[in-house]
Amino acid sequence: MITRKLITTALGGVVSFGVFANTIAEIDTLSSVQLEEVLIIASRANEKTPIAFTNVTSKELAKTNIGQDIPYLLSSTPSVITTSDAGMGIGYTSLRVRGTDGSRVNVTTNGVPINDSESHNVYWVNLPDLASSVQDVQIQRGAGTSTNGAGAFGASINLLTTPPSQESYAQLDGSYGMYNSHKETLRLGSGLINKHWSFEARLSNIGTDGYIDRAKVDLYSYFAQAGYYNKNTTIRLISFGGYEKSYHAWDYASKEDMNKYGRTYNPCGLYYDENGNITFYDNQIDNYVQHNLQLHVSQKFNKNFHLNIALHYTSGDGYYEQYKTNRTLVEYGLNPFYIDDEEINKCDLIRKKSMNNGFGGGVFSLTYRNNRVDATVGGALNHYKGWHFGEVLWVRNYIGEINPNQEYYRNVGNKTDGNIYARANIDIFNGVSAYADLQYRHIKYTISGVSDTYDWNNESMQSLNINERFNFFNPKVGINWKINRNNRMFASFSVAQKEPTRDNYTDGNPKDLPRAEKLFDYELGYNFGNSWINTSANLYFMKYIDQLVFTGQLSDTGNAMSVNVPDSYRAGIELALGIQPCHWFNWGINATLSRNRIRNFTEIIYEDEWTNPISINHGDVPIAFSPNFILNNNFSFEWKGFDASLQSQFVSKQYMSNANSEEQMLDPYFVSNLHLGYTFKPKSLKNLRIGFSIYNLFNEEYENNGYAGAGYYVDENGNNQIYRYAGYAAQAPTHIMGSISIKF
Repeated sequence: MITRKLITTALGGVVSFGVFANTIAEIDTLSSVQLEEVLIIASRANEKTPIAFTNVTSKELAKTNIGQDIPYLLSSTPSVITTSDAGMGIGYTSLRVRGTDGSRVNVTTNGVPINDSESHNVYWVNLPDLASSVQDVQIQRGAGTSTNGAGAFGASINLLTTPPSQESYAQLDGSYGMYNSHKETLRLGSGLINKHWSFEARLSNIGTDGYIDRAKVDLYSYFAQAGYYNKNTTIRLISFGGYEKSYHAWDYASKEDMNKYGRTYNPCGLYYDENGNITFYDNQIDNYVQHNLQLHVSQKFNKNFHLNIALHYTSGDGYYEQYKTNRTLVEYGLNPFYIDDEEINKCDLIRKKSMNNGFGGGVFSLTYRNNRVDATVGGALNHYKGWHFGEVLWVRNYIGEINPNQEYYRNVGNKTDGNIYARANIDIFNGVSAYADLQYRHIKYTISGVSDTYDWNNESMQSLNINERFNFFNPKVGINWKINRNNRMFASFSVAQKEPTRDNYTDGNPKDLPRAEKLFDYELGYNFGNSWINTSANLYFMKYIDQLVFTGQLSDTGNAMSVNVPDSYRAGIELALGIQPCHWFNWGINATLSRNRIRNFTEIIYEDEWTNPISINHGDVPIAFSPNFILNNNFSFEWKGFDASLQSQFVSKQYMSNANSEEQMLDPYFVSNLHLGYTFKPKSLKNLRIGFSIYNLFNEEYENNGYAGAGYYVDENGNNQIYRYAGYAAQAPTHIMGSISIKF
């Protein structure tokens, strides 16, 4: 784990590095040769690629990057909505694109996969302040181009880290606001040394007490890179990572609890003390540290051929503690005990769930470009190994032998993921170009050991013996027509396939394993742009076969299962308009209207949520967490050092289950954020900017995430009475943050 000593040592190293960099810069005369782009990411789309995508630059990110995670910095892009456990956009956050959750959004950094190999999620809390070291972000909606890592079933996000600066610099950013929210960032760069070498580093600390009770977040992160550059060869060694410590806020609160205890109520860690009083466990926290190491080599053979090779390794280690009330002891490998001749089978306890993992491999791409052809051959081979284990730290009033840190489950996952692809965009005639992208992907995934679930049928922890192989062929074809300098049209068809996640196996029935999912993605787009207006329209139809969704069904061991449904789809239109009538004002607006449905959906409900299942056929139902309408609006002003932006988002209602129930729904919400800033140009500094942000300007009371469940009981007349329940992630009311950035 990262300790304060390590942070102090690292900070000292960065300060020493800055002194070294400035000294070298004084000795060496800065080369006036402009550095070429040092990383060419093969999965990036361009104006000839027939897909829908959005680019977000570092300049755009910087104006709002004063503490919130990357999902919130991207929330104004088409079809994107965000969630936050702590209610502030700091800590555990996520994003959905076209209604698809984070496990279906492929994320890469410099072409290297970031998604966790087993859950397929990106835990942005483990990458705090990565936005401060990002040059730009490209969001591809739909299946996108062939990429490395998890399958893209709603979008792919490509992050490109900052290239080396030619000039030496030091930059200090700081911000502070309500709920004790803060961010401190120190960045240093050597500039170009002896025309070939460059070094950069960043250290950051982000924290908040959170809007939700006890949802405190404390995050540390770093970024460092060293590079060598000559006319045709570039070598970059990049390291970044983070440490997070967060109090749990992911259980959410029911509306009844909010009415009783307030909107900030957090049920995580609740228990009753010896006197029967409600209290909360102080150490109900999540701890995790992650380090990412990348080595990139780029070789330009001539004006047509370019080769990129990258080696990478990611290590992760962490745990979380939970206070669990009235738990059956045998489920934790403990024997019942006696107090006054009464057998105690259930008791309060504290458990600790840990994981330790490593992920490494290599990626490559060979690109050929001339006036008519843009072609790439690329691929990757990566391997992951992750240990999962749980321990019992304490049992209330326990009598008998208990091992220190009593371990009650342990298993290991191994995953090998390889792919190879060939892609080409060929100009045919009169602005018409044809596109083809063919990918083959092979996955081998095993899980062995015992899970954290007790199997009452066998009276032991559930045994895991998963040994799965997948072979996917993912073709993509399209056509792009640049009608003239202002107008462009495109059409494409793509196939994407995705293997199940770890939870799909561990929470399912071992005799009925989940199947891989398949997506057929149809896209049709139009763009118009000139010197002052840009507009686009994109129609999409995403048909899923065997999509994994929650139906209410439980496994033999009582876990909620994701079940393959044969037919579901997402269809919609994305509209965007940007107007810049003068140099100091810009208006951007985008909207998504969609229909997201599971055909012929059957819900399974259990008596007392456990026994005697019944089924209810709902027909065609909306897919959970998929709003029919999203609207983003942004007014931006820049005038003689002053800048201002008013960002607004409207999200229509979302169902939190697939049962089409009004009792389990997130209400529509409209949220606006105002950002103000002024940049000074003092002679003694390169740059000085002061900013002020007001979040949730109009004090909207809303929730942007939650969970839902159902059960039934039999009344006195023998009729089944269904009941439903839900929890909600309340978001903060109006709050403010101030910021300052000083660049030397």
